[in-house]
Amino acid sequence: MNDLQRNHGGGKINRDRIINFRFNGKAYKGYEGDTLASALLANGVTLTARSFKYHRPRGIVSAGYEEPGTLVELKNDEVSANQPVTMVPLREGLDACSVNCWPSPKFDLMAINQVFARLIPAAFYYKTFMWPDWRLFEPSIRKAAGLANAPDKVVHQGHYEVRNAHCEILVVGAGPAGLVAALTAGRSGVRVILADDQTEPGGCLLFQQATIDGKDKNDWISSITTELDSMSNVTRLSQATVWAYREHNLLMVTEREPSQPAVFQRSWRIRAKQVFIASGAIERHLVFGNNDRPGVMLASALLSYVNRYAVRLGQRVVLFANNSSIYTVARDLIAADVRVEAIIDSRPQIESLPAGLESVKIYQHCVVQQCRGGRRLSGVVVKSRDGSQSYQFDCDLLGVSGGWNPAVHLYSQSRSLIHYSEEVAAFVPGKPLQNCQCIGGAAGIFSLTGNIQDAIQKVSEYLGDDARDVPEASEVSDDIAYSIEPLWYVDVNSNLAAKSFVDIQNDVTLADIYLAMREGFDSVEHVKRYTTAGMGIDQGKTGNINVIGAIAEQSGTAVNNIGTTTFRSPYVPVEFGAMTGVREGSVYLPYRHTPMTRWHQERGACMYEAGARWRRPGYYPLNGESFQQTVNRESLAVRENVAVYDGAPLGKFEIKGPDAQQFIEMLYTNDFESLDTGMGRYGIMLTEDGLILDDGVTFKLADNHYFMSTSTGHADRVNQHMEFFLQTHRPEWQVYITTVTTQWANATVCGPRARELLQALGTNIDVSKEAFPFMALRDGEVTGLPARICRVSFTGELSFEINVRSRDALQLWRHIIEVGKEFDLKPIGSEANHVLRVEKGFLSLGHEADGTTDPYDLGMAWIMSKSKPDYIGKKSVEIRRSNNQHRRQ
Repeated sequence: MNDLQRNHGGGKINRDRIINFRFNGKAYKGYEGDTLASALLANGVTLTARSFKYHRPRGIVSAGYEEPGTLVELKNDEVSANQPVTMVPLREGLDACSVNCWPSPKFDLMAINQVFARLIPAAFYYKTFMWPDWRLFEPSIRKAAGLANAPDKVVHQGHYEVRNAHCEILVVGAGPAGLVAALTAGRSGVRVILADDQTEPGGCLLFQQATIDGKDKNDWISSITTELDSMSNVTRLSQATVWAYREHNLLMVTEREPSQPAVFQRSWRIRAKQVFIASGAIERHLVFGNNDRPGVMLASALLSYVNRYAVRLGQRVVLFANNSSIYTVARDLIAADVRVEAIIDSRPQIESLPAGLESVKIYQHCVVQQCRGGRRLSGVVVKSRDGSQSYQFDCDLLGVSGGWNPAVHLYSQSRSLIHYSEEVAAFVPGKPLQNCQCIGGAAGIFSLTGNIQDAIQKVSEYLGDDARDVPEASEVSDDIAYSIEPLWYVDVNSNLAAKSFVDIQNDVTLADIYLAMREGFDSVEHVKRYTTAGMGIDQGKTGNINVIGAIAEQSGTAVNNIGTTTFRSPYVPVEFGAMTGVREGSVYLPYRHTPMTRWHQERGACMYEAGARWRRPGYYPLNGESFQQTVNRESLAVRENVAVYDGAPLGKFEIKGPDAQQFIEMLYTNDFESLDTGMGRYGIMLTEDGLILDDGVTFKLADNHYFMSTSTGHADRVNQHMEFFLQTHRPEWQVYITTVTTQWANATVCGPRARELLQALGTNIDVSKEAFPFMALRDGEVTGLPARICRVSFTGELSFEINVRSRDALQLWRHIIEVGKEFDLKPIGSEANHVLRVEKGFLSLGHEADGTTDPYDLGMAWIMSKSKPDYIGKKSVEIRRSNNQHRRQ
């Protein structure tokens, strides 16, 4: 393949594996290990996009998630919208296109917007189209807004997965500080999770040259990761982005490339006792005329493409900065045989230069006033800050560095405090409100030596006496101390038709900020919303602090008093599938089992879900029996003899309190006030809109003490229904609801001989017809076990529900089966139960009520009390029935 834009050696790409891909309909080639961004740059593609509002030519600005210049839409099997081009790994057959341009970035019809730029400043839609009617213009404006179209199909070969995890220490980021923090904690034996969003560990060392403790940076990284991978107490996640920090140290992580082929993405919910945020720092842009031209790039991005991807970006490079990190960039570029024409440093005084820069022209106390060029940078205009001198340079690449912002987004999401530091001209962590600390670059420490020392110190202090075999402080060769002088924007001569962008993604200019302030929006949050600065997909990662600085200078207020906008999750774009996750199989969302489940399985029962994830036997086929034959045999056993079924999954609640009786009255449509102690009554619950929610039997155990039985599938919903009513409609009522579904298990014996079988089991309860009438409840013992027996019937035959403690249920069941042999007892499943219930004319919720029916639809008007003043759903049913509209039958 054509390697004219590649260095002959170096980089972390696999030159033995060529990858074919398409961009904007044209075929290109790249290497394994490339991103779409690096592959495009290596193919000489610099014009990759058009801007959001003005449709100006745009190129690639960064090398990470902070990319504001180029978003792409993925097609074919990887269909996705608005992906930062820098975060799309190159794969065989990848097909991508630019967004927000037509027909192509080279010729975009909407570029006509540049002619009318003066008519569409910040918030123009609030002021411009008020006459004759906003609704006349609204459809066109909304259609023009936005970027890529949302995908209308899902073609991922796999599914999303959700996992929960706990650990003592979570380390966010696997740069130098993160690696050392994980190593320090891992050696101490605590459970550690290290999550990093890159394809490989290293952080800034992936693009920065360094020698640490006498080792090449790659050897140093490899030695630490090898040791971490050998520790059973350390879990290392790669391509795993921590995108949200919730309460109680719960962090949300999306793993983009799990090891299992069937899993497309995996979402982790990690609860950590202590979090160390080693998310590094993000380089910020500089604000000057035409600072958005293709060919203007963050200085760290230059290094990344040169050192990590071996891309030869330009023939003549100019660097512009307000801080010392630019000299590290220049040194590494020269070492990679890149020609650096000049370094423009806005500071009046600079530190001693590192070796290797003697031949580079350095213009101190100067700034780039504007860029020249249209679809590609062709040169820059430079002036001294006192205005006494000006220069012009021909160049095809401009690397800029406005300083470094600690990536405090997650830290701020935890509600911890941040403040402005004059020393580093950035917002740094303050007092934590959860168990978390920032380390390294995220703490505002921008030297490699300081990064490593900070991580060792803070993790060791947290571990205290438990710290073991703590790593020694590392020596880093040629580590340049960080210094900076703020430069929030460059004053541009008003005669120059050059826009200075503070937010490249949303086309927000410095003039827009001034306009917002003139119109009374001086709060940073108001300026953000009025201009949309920082409201793009990149969330203003490279430009927000320039907005804050511009507001501060324009208003004459200290930066710290301006404050910041709110850092909200997600930190990066996250797919909806990854947020919710598809839980498949018992591993991901376990089934609920009764104490008798294994017994059922050993007897060949056909098991299926009976609602709310409960596994329950459907039927017990004998050899050679069909489904229908089995159900008929089991049904006949109940009608003619005696049978037993597992009723443990039924929902069960105990309801107590001084207001329990009137609460029960509000739940059911029929009267419960006259219910005697020790007796039960069948009832129906309605939703607030008068539709059937559930049916079941509720027993009165004592005054203001009830035992409620519900259907299996609706138990959780009934619980929510009851709690919602109490908390929102009757918060003054003293009612206490306890879910006891899993505390009680029951075996139900049913059939004409059920009473005989119960007596044969051995019980101290008088089960005669006179002493134990229908719908009665009695407490006592069965086979020596404490039991609560309910005489209710869902089959239409004589039935006794024998409720015992769950730990006693299997013992009871086995005893019933053993004693039942002389009665020719048959175990039956849910299928026979359904048949018997319907034959008797009892309501079967799963078959006759679909969430749109009321009791009248089912011929159950008799259960709707006419004397009760109120119950949940009463008014809704009356209104529906009063309009005489046809009801679906």
